[in-house]
Amino acid sequence: MDTKILQRIRENLQRQRQNLFEWLSQTSPRTKKIHLGNADEQAVAGHLQILDEALGKANAHTLGLCNVCNEYVESSRVEMDFTACVCIDHYSAAERRKLEAELELAHKVQKSLLPQAPPRIPRMQVAAFSQPAEIVSGDYYDFVRWRNGNHGFAIADVMGKGMPASLLMASLQASLRILAPESDSPLAVMQRLNGLFCHNTQLIKFITLFLGSFEAQSGVLEYCNAGHNPPLLVRKNADGFMVKWLKPTGAAIGLVESFDFGFDRVQLEAGDVLLLYTDGLTEAMNAREEELGEQRVVELVQYHHRVLPHELIHELRHALREFTGKITLADDFTLIAAKLMD
Repeated sequence: MDTKILQRIRENLQRQRQNLFEWLSQTSPRTKKIHLGNADEQAVAGHLQILDEALGKANAHTLGLCNVCNEYVESSRVEMDFTACVCIDHYSAAERRKLEAELELAHKVQKSLLPQAPPRIPRMQVAAFSQPAEIVSGDYYDFVRWRNGNHGFAIADVMGKGMPASLLMASLQASLRILAPESDSPLAVMQRLNGLFCHNTQLIKFITLFLGSFEAQSGVLEYCNAGHNPPLLVRKNADGFMVKWLKPTGAAIGLVESFDFGFDRVQLEAGDVLLLYTDGLTEAMNAREEELGEQRVVELVQYHHRVLPHELIHELRHALREFTGKITLADDFTLIAAKLMD
């Protein structure tokens, strides 16, 4: 393998390992619980072990050696999957067809980075807003259509900022736009996304992602939450307000080696307000180094629950400016607000 390519892969693996190690040692237990979903820290340790083994091979110049012929596999494949260890020539017919399908997908991904018009969803009004902390953002949101006709929406956050995070978000965007129309459920897409990104050396940290599918006739929202901040559902009732958090159903993409994932459903009712957000909202700080926090967001949504989604986003942005004052936002923040209509 070319020395420069091997060096680049080695450096990316080292950064990926260092970032995961720092995340383990420096992240609060509460945040870890959100990002890990139904996994535990041992699963992250398992992923770190795979990284250590790959780094050992890279240092010994054996990374990417074919198990069959002892020649190097294609360097482009090793950059996309550092566990690749068999040349294409040795693949079976079925394995070649699968690889060709993945290569075709990658080709489509590169060509599908086009803006999408705002959706018109029966029985639901939706609005969105995103503000980068720098020129480009590691946050991402999108609206998709599933194969069964349901409307879908996604919100994601790469652990990182700037150009590397934005490039990875572009890849995620394109992947979702290709995969969703071929699938009926968020779960199937999540599984394929994790397979695409877990061993990609360009994934320096990991991606949190909430992916939902809304069936207008029944009002049911089916969703997968890959370690993302739990979206907030607020419902007005006779006793005041019902507050529900759509908690993670699995770990963030690229965080653990073994991908044991689930999904959940929630029945929406007329008047329900759903707020999806990235942690740039709740972790925004004021001059006293206080975070805006989840409770303030809950109170704001309750107070403005009667307004339409675009008005709610306006009120949240105003409240955030009032809270932070002259403090510059340290992170990207993104909002999707949805309301089920009568």
